[in-house]
Amino acid sequence: MTCQFFTRSEAETKDLARRLAKQLKPGDVLALEGDLGAGKTTFAKGLAEGLGITRHVDSPTFTIIKEYLGVYPFYHMDVYRLETAEAELGLDEYFYGEGICLVEWASRIASILPEETIYLSITVQPDDSRKIEIRSTHIRAKQLCKGGL
Repeated sequence: MTCQFFTRSEAETKDLARRLAKQLKPGDVLALEGDLGAGKTTFAKGLAEGLGITRHVDSPTFTIIKEYLGVYPFYHMDVYRLETAEAELGLDEYFYGEGICLVEWASRIASILPEETIYLSITVQPDDSRKIEIRSTHIRAKQLCKGGL
């Protein structure tokens, strides 16, 4: 299942993420890909807002994981600096826990992501808009795409 959305500003990207957050459930793992500057952190901020998090959200590039408490626990991960999936630092405890995980640069640890992972990619378009694609073979992606984003 794949669905695509286009946003024309940071505000629209955050708004899409806020709407997506309203449909998330504990245990959902989102694997987020996109080039530098594509809007991954902007998307994460919108997702956090949608989960009721009022704290400042930024990229956990150097800490790997930042934890926030909102409607559900939110685990924002940036695994860019991990050398291998084997250096995953117990991430499975987060993946199979009671929170929602957003993993930036998730392709670096693809071998340890849960089967039900929901994949998102952000691609900058020639007109500087963003194409945000949601895909997964799991039923959750279909539910999210049909959920009125």
